Amino acid sequence: MQRACSMMNKTILITGASTGIGAAAAKHLAPGNTLILHHHRTPITAAAEAAKAAGARVVYTAQADLATEAGCQSLMDAVEACANHLDALVNNVGALLERHTVDTLQWEVMERIFALNTFSAMMLTQRCAPLLRKGTSPSIVNLTSIAARHGAPTATIYGAAKAALDSFTRGAARELAPVIRVNAVAPGVIVTPFHDKYTPAERMRAFEAETPVGFNGAPEHIATAIAFLIENTFTTGETIDVNGGLFMR
Repeated sequence: MQRACSMMNKTILITGASTGIGAAAAKHLAPGNTLILHHHRTPITAAAEAAKAAGARVVYTAQADLATEAGCQSLMDAVEACANHLDALVNNVGALLERHTVDTLQWEVMERIFALNTFSAMMLTQRCAPLLRKGTSPSIVNLTSIAARHGAPTATIYGAAKAALDSFTRGAARELAPVIRVNAVAPGVIVTPFHDKYTPAERMRAFEAETPVGFNGAPEHIATAIAFLIENTFTTGETIDVNGGLFMR
């Protein structure tokens, strides 16, 4: 009988690790592990230092624009320069980029949103698969969103991009089985710089009032779910909703 895998001595790649969920995941997954932390525009220094302080064996950092194929390849070049295998890939990078309505959609904006939130995870899954096959109990965790569940008015393309990633998670789980497990976490409203940029304070208070547990989430709530999916060897093709009850099924 297989048991949950050890969370020590793993090599883990986390994208979008500068702040918010990515930084929290890096800190939570740090003890005893080697981390490769990706960033783009936001400096990674603070997150890398926090991971080291939390007990990471080694922390590597790499900068790349994952909204482009060249950027995904640049990250993979950096990964292959410092690791001969991976035990986990956390496809966390993503952003709303801008709010819009269906009446104001533009092709270029749709392409950018899907490239960053969906295509990057698809491409890294494909590029990382050979390294993951060399790992121990390897797994991939994708970050989707509650936006994929309720349609995300004023962020319809972001919601659609995350829904596509949700579907890709299940397809990849079947294709990469039995060696590599693929799962996802769908965060609800999490207090991060993401919402500082895109969501007014009054709307954040409204979300809090609408959420059954009575508060908005913290990045650490998502980090623990990511760790569970990496550790539990009997879970694949699953999307775990972590949203305080804002969406139930």
